Amino acid sequence: MSMDATAMTQLYSVMHAQQERRPFDRATLRRIGAFARPHRRRIAQFVVLGILTALLAVATPVLAGRVVDAIVSHGDGDTVVRLALLIAGIAVLEAALGILGRRLSSTLGEGLILDLRTAVFDHVQRMPVAFFTRTRTGALVSRLNNDVIGAQRAFSNTLSGVVSNLVTLVLTLAVMLTLSWQVTLLALVLLPVFVIPARRMGSRMAGMQREAAALNAAMGTRMTERFSAPGATLVKLFGRPEEESAEFAARAARVRDIGVRTATAQSVFITALTLVSALALALVYGLGGGLALSGSLEPGAVVALALLLTRLYAPLTALAGARVEVMSALVSFERVFEVLDLKPLIEEKPDAREVPEGPVSVEFDDVRFGYPSADKVSLASLEEVAALDTRGGDEVLHGVSFRADPGQTVALVGSSGAGKSTIAQLLPRLYDVDEGAVRIGGVDVRELSAASLRATLGMVTQDGHLFHDSVRANLLLARPGADDDALWDALRRSRLDDLVRSLPDGLDTVVGERGYRLSGGERQRMTIARLLLAGQRVVILDEATAHLDNTSEAAVQEALAEALADRTALVIAHRLSTVRAADLILVVESGRIVERGTHEELLADGGRYAELYRTQFEQPGTTEGPDVTEVTEVTDVTGMTGVTEGAAL
Repeated sequence: MSMDATAMTQLYSVMHAQQERRPFDRATLRRIGAFARPHRRRIAQFVVLGILTALLAVATPVLAGRVVDAIVSHGDGDTVVRLALLIAGIAVLEAALGILGRRLSSTLGEGLILDLRTAVFDHVQRMPVAFFTRTRTGALVSRLNNDVIGAQRAFSNTLSGVVSNLVTLVLTLAVMLTLSWQVTLLALVLLPVFVIPARRMGSRMAGMQREAAALNAAMGTRMTERFSAPGATLVKLFGRPEEESAEFAARAARVRDIGVRTATAQSVFITALTLVSALALALVYGLGGGLALSGSLEPGAVVALALLLTRLYAPLTALAGARVEVMSALVSFERVFEVLDLKPLIEEKPDAREVPEGPVSVEFDDVRFGYPSADKVSLASLEEVAALDTRGGDEVLHGVSFRADPGQTVALVGSSGAGKSTIAQLLPRLYDVDEGAVRIGGVDVRELSAASLRATLGMVTQDGHLFHDSVRANLLLARPGADDDALWDALRRSRLDDLVRSLPDGLDTVVGERGYRLSGGERQRMTIARLLLAGQRVVILDEATAHLDNTSEAAVQEALAEALADRTALVIAHRLSTVRAADLILVVESGRIVERGTHEELLADGGRYAELYRTQFEQPGTTEGPDVTEVTEVTDVTGMTGVTEGAAL
């Protein structure tokens, strides 16, 4: 390796390593060993290859010295040719081993990345919804990218580097001492002049690298927020283009400034190390040449020592920074393990049961629940805060009990924040109850397998979320094996088939991020089509028509009537007209069911439901019900004809 290459290698190491001293954590090392165990054969091959490469690296300078001696002594020409061919053969072999080593390094590193990423991804998939509501997506994605890649360097770079550099150092020193102990000592005396600047400047370079990464991340976060569909809409509505541009320019300028400082420091760093190495070579040639002229050293030995010197500083400087590289890899591993050690609050039991066949009931039995505190579901590093919020755990549902028999529809109504959506989230185990039980078909949901629960229960929320993918892919989330006939049938039943047929690519049309290429009503009907395709026996509708106009709501209500036919349903609605024909209406306030009954019974009681109804439908200054000439007739979610209007609580 040349001196320039040595400088660049050392520069890369110090810039990409965390400059901190910390003890080796044996538990972390054991866990790393567990991940490395499936790759132990490749690791062994990698180490052996590194040793062979080190042996060849030392052999070439020695052979070059013998060529010089043969030329100076006017020796046999055949000897020179043989030595030259041997050097050429070693060069070819080194090249072949380099390619093979790179392949092994890539296979080992990428294999470890695959294992780590898969482990983290699978673990995150098991985390409760509370984890995702608190975690910054970018910080979590960084664990799957930057930290995983940092961890794999321990195997693909550091491991082989330590072994090959150690072997190269020992062999090089042994050969140099054999050739001339005086020149070897000179080389070692000059070593601090080479290493100290590298370490001091390296620490400074690492700091600038981290600052640049932080500034780039901040600029990237701002661009991500502004370039998303909701963010771009908000900026266009309320943002001032000049100020947005000035703010972005200021952030970009800071990135530019740190880039200039980094480039300048890199140039100084590499120039200084290259200068020191050139001075060292000059001293070797001076001392070695003097010894050669005095007859105490062969001319070829001087050449060999000069070449060996270039192979001495590279492993020495690399080994000097090996601890920093190892610590950096350990930090990356620990950050990955930090996510893996965050235990999911919701676990499937080993002996989990299946949901009973046929129509099933839904039952809440004296349910009490409080949202978990941050320390139970999140990490400060993933929320990008200094310390987690310790608040939480206060009870928000207080003894909720009700039952929906097979095929019945139960509606939840009440003020915003009363606990309706919280009740709905307990049924599919997005959260688990603290006390009491939630049952489907008479079985506690905590006793059911996740797959069986998903196959039984479907949910339509008010945001109608879709992935940035095709219509087909979004529908197949519900039933991956469905054919086109099944997809079109679901679209027809959700009153969406005509629209999809009119799209440029039909089922293969991409709907855009979060489905923003579709209207709100179209997105809702797409989620209903997904529900119909899945064919679940229990349906939850959480404000499925909350933000729709009357025309869109009418189309969605027709699709919902199809979706709820012969199914057990839990419906949450602010618009009371959509739940008038429910089998049971529950009025929820402050986490308690304060009233229950049919629409007519609750109106007759004159309680909270009647108050909510009057608030929605009475005209100012009157005490009479809504004038049906001023509202739009729609089919409510229970399949009955009702009325609705734009007001909502």
